[in-house]
Amino acid sequence: MSVPRETSGEKSSRVIGTRRLKEPMPKPIKTRIFTVANQKGGVGKTTSAVNVAAALAMGGLRTLVIDLDPQGNASTAFSIDRDAVAGMYEVITRDLPMNDVVIKVNGFPHLECAPATQSLANAEVELVSMVGREVRLKKALNNFLQERANNGERIDYVIIDCPPSLGLLTINALVSAEELMIPIQCEYYSLEGLALLLHTVSLVQEHLNPHIRLTTILLTMFDGRTRLANDVAANVRQHYPNELIDIPIPRAVRISEAPSYGQTVMTYDPLSNGAQTYMAVAREIANRGAAVIHTAKEIS
Repeated sequence: MSVPRETSGEKSSRVIGTRRLKEPMPKPIKTRIFTVANQKGGVGKTTSAVNVAAALAMGGLRTLVIDLDPQGNASTAFSIDRDAVAGMYEVITRDLPMNDVVIKVNGFPHLECAPATQSLANAEVELVSMVGREVRLKKALNNFLQERANNGERIDYVIIDCPPSLGLLTINALVSAEELMIPIQCEYYSLEGLALLLHTVSLVQEHLNPHIRLTTILLTMFDGRTRLANDVAANVRQHYPNELIDIPIPRAVRISEAPSYGQTVMTYDPLSNGAQTYMAVAREIANRGAAVIHTAKEIS
């Protein structure tokens, strides 16, 4: 059987697409720390966290992913053996320096991950009786960032992936960050969950971290053929015009397949629609971070 030959037009398109993936992105004026949160599971939270992080790293930005979800899906997406390493459990409950657990992600010169091990599931219970239980991640992260800065290796982006709950691990993440990123699945229940999450964030803002603000909303699992998806997107555009990254992330097989191969879609199929979309989302985030954000909506 003869194999179809790639036409010159197809080859040109592939080369151009590869070049766009590698185009450098602007550096932020300071380290941007994002908490990626949504207490509703299955909305593409971890998928968005790891793919946005991978895309930022491909754009030449030093990026750290902190896997704060005991399920460890972000660590799995980076092909990290969770049974063979120390992780965020030891950092939060045992005061292990974060630099001792951070791992370079294979295939990404500018991407690192602080993994979640199986033990992290115990942290929610153990944190209850600890002094300063809400700020333990913040202290560890600040020490890590300062150490890297002193070595001339400033981290540009920190992406904290949270569990699908509003427990102490998520509270630690919200206290540690200045920006909140919320992936919203284009379904009705996601809008209900958004109100509950923003109420929790407002309490954190009032009592623990006055600097955190909602800056980024992503539309995930978007199917433009359905009226519901378009209605949800229109609703979000109306109420959060400045926070929304108006580049809907499609419901795509390649995005779902990638973690089973220990990869993000950015390396699994870099020219797929899903990878191209996440690259566009990351580039928009980077462009916004290149200047002071005056339009961020305060949570009240």
